Amino acid sequence: MDGALQSIYRSVVLAKLLYTSSSWIGFANATDRQKIQAFLNRSKHSGFCDSELDDFDTLCDMYDEQLFSRILHQPDHVLYPLLPPENVSKYNLRNRPHNRQLSQRASRSTDCNFIVRMVIHDMY
Repeated sequence: MDGALQSIYRSVVLAKLLYTSSSWIGFANATDRQKIQAFLNRSKHSGFCDSELDDFDTLCDMYDEQLFSRILHQPDHVLYPLLPPENVSKYNLRNRPHNRQLSQRASRSTDCNFIVRMVIHDMY
């Protein structure tokens, strides 16, 4: 019974939380993230979800990286045109997670954008 309840919780509640998290998590402040994490902790304590579920920030990072990888490797992806141009270098530098140009900082709201966040995510 608990396995079925946890499966339903994961497929309904977590799916709703994580479905669009890539678009809004950059704009969420620490208080918002703590409230969501507190909700997940209460769900774990009540037995609705698996007690070994990662914290919300880890789940969001995992989903963001999966989505960004899909965008980078699928030129027919609907978000592919939003990627910055490729960085062409004549030097033999260390490998980076992507070959895209880093954008100039414009404002706080553009830094919260999914594509910008992921391009600068592992830049060092």
